Amino acid sequence: HDEVTMPGLRGLDATPEESAELAFMFRNFPGLNREVELLHDGIRTYTWSDDPELAAVLLSHVGGMLQRVDEGRDPQVFIQSPTLDILFERRATITTEIETSENGIWVTQTSTDPDVVAALQLHADEVSDMAARGMQAVHEMMMQRAAQAGQ
Repeated sequence: HDEVTMPGLRGLDATPEESAELAFMFRNFPGLNREVELLHDGIRTYTWSDDPELAAVLLSHVGGMLQRVDEGRDPQVFIQSPTLDILFERRATITTEIETSENGIWVTQTSTDPDVVAALQLHADEVSDMAARGMQAVHEMMMQRAAQAGQ
């Protein structure tokens, strides 16, 4: 895996700036902090960094991804989790509320669709793992998916 240029962070509909944001966050993941509350109908997350540059990139990334979901514009990043597929497909069933601070963002997402709720909760777990372990988490998720596909 090329962790210098990180080609897997490119996508069929991802801008070079979006891919650069992802790479910056993966390179600096130890500076990310994250809390997740699972709700009966979704999630509430708070993600932040005490590093001002990392916090700014985080806010830009989260805001951009939420806008993409609203617009149904899946970036199709090569390493992206298939969990995102249902979130883009059934975006009309998701209610999103955001609140920002100087160094972080709270995101509450709810749905009446139980499949979407499950996907929101799984994706929150995946993001938390990436924030905690960086690219190692991605590599393990990809190997697990490949093993499941080969069964």
